[in-house]
Order: sequence, then C-alpha cells, then structure tokens
Amino acid sequence: MTVTPSRTPRADGDADGDVDVTVVPPARPTARHGKRAGKAPGGPPEPPPASGGFLARAALITAALSVAGSLLGLVRDQALARLFGAGRDTDAFLVAWTVPEFAATLLIEDGLAFALIPAFSMALARRAQGAGGDPVRALVAGTLPRLSLAFVAVGVLVAALAPQVVGVLAPGLPDPALAVDCTRLTATCVVSFGLAGYCSAALRAHRRFVAPAAIYVAYNTGIVTGMFVLGERWGVRSAAVGVAVGGCLMVVVQLPSLWRQLRKRGAEAAGVAEEPRPLGGAVVATVLLFALCRQSQVLVERFLASQLPSGAISHLNYAQKVAQMPMILSLMVCTVTFPVVARALAEGDTERARDRVQRDLALAACVVLLGTAAVVACAPQMIELFFQRGAFTARDTAATAGVMRVYALGLLGQTLVGVLARSYFSTGRASWYPAGAMAVGIVVTSWLGALCVEPWGVYGIAAANAAGITVTALVLLAGTAGGPAGTTPRRGAHRVPRSVPLHVPGVLRELSRPVGAALVATPAGAFVGGRFGDPAVGLAAGTLTVTAVFVLLGWALGAQGIASALRSVRSATRRLPHVPSR
Repeated sequence: MTVTPSRTPRADGDADGDVDVTVVPPARPTARHGKRAGKAPGGPPEPPPASGGFLARAALITAALSVAGSLLGLVRDQALARLFGAGRDTDAFLVAWTVPEFAATLLIEDGLAFALIPAFSMALARRAQGAGGDPVRALVAGTLPRLSLAFVAVGVLVAALAPQVVGVLAPGLPDPALAVDCTRLTATCVVSFGLAGYCSAALRAHRRFVAPAAIYVAYNTGIVTGMFVLGERWGVRSAAVGVAVGGCLMVVVQLPSLWRQLRKRGAEAAGVAEEPRPLGGAVVATVLLFALCRQSQVLVERFLASQLPSGAISHLNYAQKVAQMPMILSLMVCTVTFPVVARALAEGDTERARDRVQRDLALAACVVLLGTAAVVACAPQMIELFFQRGAFTARDTAATAGVMRVYALGLLGQTLVGVLARSYFSTGRASWYPAGAMAVGIVVTSWLGALCVEPWGVYGIAAANAAGITVTALVLLAGTAGGPAGTTPRRGAHRVPRSVPLHVPGVLRELSRPVGAALVATPAGAFVGGRFGDPAVGLAAGTLTVTAVFVLLGWALGAQGIASALRSVRSATRRLPHVPSR
C-alpha cells in the first residue's frame, strides 16, 4: 500500500491546501460488509480506512497548528496580564470569559463534535455503500439551518440576561457592571463558535484537518489585536471585542475548505436526492449535557473564587492556561482518530475501534504525564518567564505557580475523560452514561471545594478540581469494561455497541508505567531547574531533565505510549514515494 500526502492541485483543478491522502491498496472487502472500498455505485470515490502514516502526518500537522494556537493563547494571556494585571478588571473580564469557554466546549471541542462527527461518518459510509443521492448533503440540509437558528436564539438570550448571568457566576464580584458589558460582547461567540464547530466536525469527518486546527490561531489573533488596538481607549472591554472578532475569524478560515468538499461531492453524487436528515434529539441532548457538566467545573471554581480576595480568579485562570497545554497536546491524536473510530463503528468493525482507542489512551497518557511532570517541576520558572512583567508582580507569580502545581495533578484525569468520552459518542447513538459520570465528578468537585476553600483558598479549589475530574475518568473507564456487551438491535448488518469496549485491567496496567516514570522525573526536574537563577535557563534545564528521565524510565518499564510516539514521529517524517492524486 502506498500513501502519499498531497498539497498539489488535483486532476479536477481543486487546489486544496488541507492534508489529503491517496491510497493505492490491493482490492479487498471492508470489514464485515463484503463491499470493496473505492467508488460507490453512482457516487464519488471513497478512501479506505486511513493508514498509520496518514494519521501520524495528520496528527503532526494538527499538533503543530494547535501549538501555534496555544502559543498565541499564551501571548493573549501575557498581553492581558501586562495591560491589565491580575485584579478587578481582569476578574470582571474572566467572568465574561466563561461564555466563550462554555461555547468552545459545547460547540467545538466536545458537544457538537461528539454528535456531528459520527453522523457525518455514517453519511460517508452510506455514500460509500452506494446510497442514492448524497447522504452528506442531506445531513447538512437537515442540520445546519436548525442549528444556526438555535445558536442565534441562545446568543441573544445570553446577551439579554447578562446581568443575571454575572450575578450567578460571580456574586461577590467587585465590579459587576464591567463584567456585564464584557459578557454582552462575548455572547456573540455562541453563534460564531457554533458555526465554527459545525465546519470543524464536517471537515474532520472528511479527513481534512488543517483548517479546523487553524481556528485557534485565527481566534487568538483577533483577541490580541483587539487588546492592543483598543486597549488604551476601552480598557479590558477591548479583550471582549477581540473575542467577538476572533470568533468570526474561526468560521472564515474553514469555509473555503468545507465549500470545496460539499460542492465536489454533491456534483459527483447520483441517484434520487435524499430528504434532509436531522440529528436525533436524544443524541444532541446527551452530548451537550455531558459537555455542559464538564465545563461546569469552571463555574464551581469561579463561584468559590469570587468570594476570595481580588486576583484569585485571575491566578486560577493563568495557572489553568499554562497547565492545560500538555492536555491539549495529548488530545491531538484523538482529534485525528475520532473520525476513524466513528467510521469503524459505522462499518461494524468493533475490534478496529477498540484497538485504536486503547492505543490512543496509551499515547495520550504518556504525553500528558510528561507535560505534567514538567509543569510541576518548573512551575515557578514558567510563570515568571511567561507573565512576570508590567502589572503582574512577583507575588502573583508565586501564587499562580503554587496553584498550577496543584491543578496539574488532575491533567491525567482530564485527558482520560477526553479520550474515553469519544469511545461512547463515536457510536452515533444517545448515551447518558458520560453525563452521569461527569455529574459524579461535579459533585465531588463542589463538595471538596466548599470544604477546602476556607482553609486553603485557591489551592483548595484547584485540589477539588483535580479530584473531581479524576473520579470522572475512573467512572468512565469502568463503564467501558467487558466485551461487546450492551449492544443495541441490529443497524443494517451489524450490531452497534453502547461504547467502544475496552479491557480495563490491561488499560490500568499500561497507565501505571508512565505514572511511575512521571513520579521519578518530577523531583529530578525540580532539583535541576532550581539550581539556576535565570528562569529561562532553569526552565530549559528542568524540562530537559524531566524529558530524559521520563523517556528512559518509561522505555525501561515498557510503556507502550512511548514506543507508539516514536513510531508516529518516524512515520510522519518519513519521505514517502509520490503517487499522483486522482
């Protein structure tokens, strides 16, 4: 089999800059269907399952663009800290920031993607099997208009109820009027994020990853530009204006690629056109409820922190933004493989889906634990280097670094929740179990936070967050145990499982290896990093020490994620023979 990434114009004149793949395999039937991958009767050619080389390249490009977006996010936070410090104004904006944070989780990262990617994968599978008309365009016609109206209605409602929203989120806020103004500006992101999330889900199901990965580059560019252009005149409200502009840019960067996909496929489709196919209401409800529960952790944190002295919300925010970078990187592989898992289940290949999810768990755990060890070991150097300038003082550095170390203890749980949730929602059917697991975690977070906020302040809030998300991860993992039990009646020619069934004892054994490596690498990195007075040198020395110790010890312990990461890098960077795109 020969796989060739293509960035050149195809024979039909479509110069698509996204990651593409041309596969020349021996003819063989796909799993459990007895149909050959290739051109469906009366329809366009459908590629067979993506190869490991393609997935590695797609993950590498997605990670690179995501890192660029995260770095711009760091620049955004640095600009916010430099221009407005960590006090009343930033606290007011960060309460309004809850709206785009919720919208990103519900409409881009989790909720809408969990509902739409399996739906688009099923439509693509039906088209490959020779369904009449174009199932993909029928899905768009049945979902996009209704969802767009819903986005507009919710955005208008949030703007109208901004005073009540601020009162619920942060009842102890010193300047609620400023937070209300910022909330009304950020409410526009409900519409822009909804459209951006729809485009992202559709493109990823079509194995187009460049434009969706670039959205946070566009988003953070809009926010940074808004703060520097309007900051002197409008103060922290300029950041809220930047959120509104950045949300629009997220849609703009994806529209050309999505339009090419829909136009090309629609022009080639044959047969009687299908009726518009709306999403099932239960599917949308379950994924949105899960995403809402997951993001509710932020509500609990800010509600509790609003009763502490000014700057507490800001310290939590800066700590989270830096600490979450390893988690974001660890989930990049799942962003690429989620459509693969959904397509495998749509075709009835549960074993392929199980193998993919277990490999994703091993790789994501290694990445996030390496990052966690570096964050805990070098937290003071990171915060001093990234933020300590202008209105952000050494006292803010010390407080933020301490909170970040505690918060980082929940990063493995955050990553496991991200990977495991996909194993439930990739089936394309309603599943209430993830929302129930997330609700259990919220109860733990709220209860521990209420107990710990008075004696330990922001440290208690961060510890409650870490404990709650870890409990959620364990409950989700327990729900995947066993073989293909809990299946539904037949859909077509195969049975659809409730989730991707995993071998839980094996998963736990595999996770214990990188955890052991991280426990040794963290103090080693902290010791070396603390030997240097310059934060940049200390950060470099500590991070290199953590990486060396973690990789060597993880390799010695037989951590599969480390070997998988090395194979992926080799596969992504290997020069492949060229095969012209067809």
